[in-house]
Amino acid sequence: MRFVELAAFYERLEATTKRLEMRKILVELIDAVGREELAEVLYLSQGLLRPEYEGVELGMAESLATKAVAAATNAEEPAVVDRRQRSGDLGLTAAELITALPAAPERGALLARDVYATLTEIAHASGEGSQEVKVGLFADLLRRCTPAEAKFAVRFAIGTLRLGVRELTILDALTQKYGGGTKEARLRIEAAFNLSSDLGLVAETLAKDGLEGLTRIQLQVGRPIRPMLAERATSLADILERMEGEAALEYKYDGLRVQAHVPVDGPVKLFSRRLEDLSAQFPELVAALPEAISRKPAIVEGECVAIDADTDQIRPFQDISRRRGRKYDLERMQEEIPVCLYLFDVLLDDDVATVDEPFPDRRRRLVSLVRGGERVRVATQSIVKDVDAAQLFLDAAIAEGGEGVMAKSVATGSAYRAGARGFWWIKYKRDYTQRLGDSIDGVIVGAFHGRGRRGGRYGALLLAVYDAQNDRFESFTKVGSGFDDATLEEIPKRLASLELSERPKGVESGLEPDRWIQPRLVIEVRGAELTLSPIHRAGFEAIRPGAGLALRFPRFTGVWRDDKAATNATTSAELLTMYRSQVKHAEEPSDDSAS
Repeated sequence: MRFVELAAFYERLEATTKRLEMRKILVELIDAVGREELAEVLYLSQGLLRPEYEGVELGMAESLATKAVAAATNAEEPAVVDRRQRSGDLGLTAAELITALPAAPERGALLARDVYATLTEIAHASGEGSQEVKVGLFADLLRRCTPAEAKFAVRFAIGTLRLGVRELTILDALTQKYGGGTKEARLRIEAAFNLSSDLGLVAETLAKDGLEGLTRIQLQVGRPIRPMLAERATSLADILERMEGEAALEYKYDGLRVQAHVPVDGPVKLFSRRLEDLSAQFPELVAALPEAISRKPAIVEGECVAIDADTDQIRPFQDISRRRGRKYDLERMQEEIPVCLYLFDVLLDDDVATVDEPFPDRRRRLVSLVRGGERVRVATQSIVKDVDAAQLFLDAAIAEGGEGVMAKSVATGSAYRAGARGFWWIKYKRDYTQRLGDSIDGVIVGAFHGRGRRGGRYGALLLAVYDAQNDRFESFTKVGSGFDDATLEEIPKRLASLELSERPKGVESGLEPDRWIQPRLVIEVRGAELTLSPIHRAGFEAIRPGAGLALRFPRFTGVWRDDKAATNATTSAELLTMYRSQVKHAEEPSDDSAS
């Protein structure tokens, strides 16, 4: 496929916000792409070069892309910067500058595969002089681009593709193309994706061998499975009722969820719940796991928590978060913040996939699999059949430093449901019995300029929850409390590469921030209560016509949930559950304090 043809598809995708229309365009794109390049095109369409878990990043800051645009168009760099400031989009700036250049025969002859290969080469350039290499390679690529091609190449390079193409829409398109749009086909395709976390692999397999070929996609050490997720409950009695009078309760550790891949030989891989490679951040776990796991290869899941070296007690989440993303001073951080991995599930045991086994069978496997030790242990568990026993276990979990309990079904059908959320697993925190004690993980989708002491920087953020059914982000609050000076300094740095001048696709809100933000970052907030609001769109009209849910008196807890992808944040459905569980809640639409 020529890149100019791919850019034409991107123009169409950019022009629509309708999911069905996007699916139709993607089906046409899949039809037009050769089988051998389908995976590459689908990666590019998501702003990726490889599956997310491989962590392949282009590594091209906007300043480097600006240099490349200037070099490719014979423009002065300050002039490019000035144009970009006026247009708000370096991609549009590149397109404008190339439009003004004399026609060149090489423009329009680029293949999508050529672009993919060049971008991959840029991503792998490293070491001394790598920045100059990246700029040179990208400038050479832009010299061969038409204006439309340049626009999307630049946006890809700096991470602002803006097509709104996410996994769910691509899964819909693959189902339409290779499964006739049937529910059964969708379930099979999504199951293969959940096991492999690789849409490119799934698409290639479908293109080559159809639905039957998906049976060959199995668990593989080094390739993470999408994690199973839990629902919430309002009481221990509610949990037991949903689980037919018997449940396995485990301590809910306040840490980072980790999926550990332990091969027969070679290095251990650690993945976060959003499938990022954490291996380099926790070298002590990488070293301890081969000895702690008695049968290999294995894939196990657990919660990584900070531990007090003197008392062996669990330390707060804020401590383990200091290890998150750390690249330097690892030895010092291991001494200051030692960690322990509490394992709660096994997905692969001695090369045998266990995901289809009932949870009690997996638990027995896990206990026999783990030798234990200072760094790797099995999560504390108890089978309970009444509320009194459940309450005693909850009290013990809190006393040991947990934040509550995880309840897991022991029924025959309690398989591991990769990528799914349901009542087979239920989380219950100690403060769910309060009016609104539970925290909410919100996605930043907008920012507001500060006033007074906060003048000249952002003073508040617009937050959204994720609506999984409609694949969109719905606002629920504007938070400006809880930000200390250090956080106020940090916010613009974190948001700089994600700022947009227009609403991101798939974001719904009745508020208009000063700056829209691509939905990538997740923060934790608490508030007084959830109430109804005509401004926000979370759970819109689920309770009352014309009203969504809003968090009153929100406050940032100080926790950046870097361990969570935007689609793993609190969902609209969860927010509705929390609203309904409140002992008392306002029935009138909220005032400005709820915005």
